[in-house]
Amino acid sequence: MDCGKSTLALQIGHNHARQGRRGLVLTRLDRSLQPQITTRIGLSAAAIEVEPDLDLVQLVGAQPERVDYLICDEACFFTVEQIEQLAELADEHDVDVYAFGLASDFRSRLFPAAQRLFELADEVNRLQVQVLCWCGAPGRLNARIVDGQVAREGEQIVIGDTAADDEQVRYQVLCRQHYRRGELGG
Repeated sequence: MDCGKSTLALQIGHNHARQGRRGLVLTRLDRSLQPQITTRIGLSAAAIEVEPDLDLVQLVGAQPERVDYLICDEACFFTVEQIEQLAELADEHDVDVYAFGLASDFRSRLFPAAQRLFELADEVNRLQVQVLCWCGAPGRLNARIVDGQVAREGEQIVIGDTAADDEQVRYQVLCRQHYRRGELGG
């Protein structure tokens, strides 16, 4: 979180499109709650919302022109079956797949789709924008903050952002030590 995943997704899509390649931009549960990719620095692009029952192989096959690439933002919220479909598109249909998302949830547990993506991906990269905890240490965990406290239980997926402290539910990147202690800084 806060490392520029969505920004990079949009940059990659832009670069491919500039070279005349045809692609689809996909997302699931963007922070805007709209079928688009949005970034905290103000960039956005229309996208196809990947509902849990959407078959990605059928989606690509139904396009009027060949699809050269997919930009998949918030892939951690896809289903495990959809991650399998992305692998099929890469292996059997020669579609370049770029998937972006969080690895773990607010409890520091892997999202099922992220786990399967790690298992199948040709390459996994941590993005180069270093995310920091309030103490200056590398931020590795995404804490869900509910009423000013680090939540330890609840639904795996609750859409929120890193907005101001007055939000009832928000997220904050913390180092492991401060995540475990539930310390949010001053």
